[in-house]
Amino acid sequence: MSDFDSPWKEALDEFFEAFVEFFFPQAHADIDWSRGVEFLDTELRQVLRDAEQGRRIVDKLAKVWRKDGHEDWVLAHVEIQGDQTDEFAERMFVCHYRIFDKYQRRVATLAVLADDRPHWRPTEYSHELWGCRVQFEFPIAKLLDLASDWSRLEASDNLFAVVVMAHLKTKETRGDPLTRYHWKGKLVRSLAARGWPRQRGLAVLRLIDWFLDLPKDLELQFRDDMIALQKEGHMPYVTSWERITKEEGRMEGRTEGRTEGRTEGRTEGLQTAIQNALDEKFGAEGQSLANEISSLADLELLQRILRAVVRAATLDEVRGLLK
Repeated sequence: MSDFDSPWKEALDEFFEAFVEFFFPQAHADIDWSRGVEFLDTELRQVLRDAEQGRRIVDKLAKVWRKDGHEDWVLAHVEIQGDQTDEFAERMFVCHYRIFDKYQRRVATLAVLADDRPHWRPTEYSHELWGCRVQFEFPIAKLLDLASDWSRLEASDNLFAVVVMAHLKTKETRGDPLTRYHWKGKLVRSLAARGWPRQRGLAVLRLIDWFLDLPKDLELQFRDDMIALQKEGHMPYVTSWERITKEEGRMEGRTEGRTEGRTEGRTEGLQTAIQNALDEKFGAEGQSLANEISSLADLELLQRILRAVVRAATLDEVRGLLK
């Protein structure tokens, strides 16, 4: 299973302004971003040290300045567990009042919901006794809502559009590595068309790689695809895959006699990946090609066949390469 915690934490740390702009444009318009952002991780840990353990939650507390000159704090809370919990709104309220009580600062609490339940939309917490009433309301952003407007995500210049696409496709392709391979490639290739500065492109590339993890055999094939794009000039970033390959090359140069074994292992890995892909996509009919695949030793041909299986609509398209 992909680790949703880590890429979301990194994205919030590096691109907090883009996060607020994408999910909460009203708040973004009221903040004076020219004065910078100060993260208050120590303060947040102090007020939440009694929080329940084991919950997969990303929290970020930031100090910002508003355009009217006031200093305020923003609690950005990303619920990534994906489980519908009755106490979620109460937990948001508790986080809010603990920060206010300890530091006497106005706090805006914002929540992003990444669960699979379209009708679960907690936006308030309240309780009442004998005429004494407490009511707490907070804005939310629901990732499922964005999934229904994919064209908007593709057209957006905000890097969190790509983060959301990667997150959604990671959940959608659980148990389907071939489709995940396809979407990972599509998202990575889309970065070139966005024209982002190199540092931003590399950061988003790393997030995509983090979200859409692949089985080893497909990851090796995907790495080869990305290196080919780099050499063709279609990928303006020096990718992590290229650096890994360079390091492997240095290791091979230091160790005699291992090249042949490495090539054989790569060949076997590709053969296995193709056979698994044929089985998943075409069933028993696809497995009819297994014997022919197992007799191939040409790495370049095996790579082309694997790509063809992923993209092919019919088995005849794959047979054409074998001929």
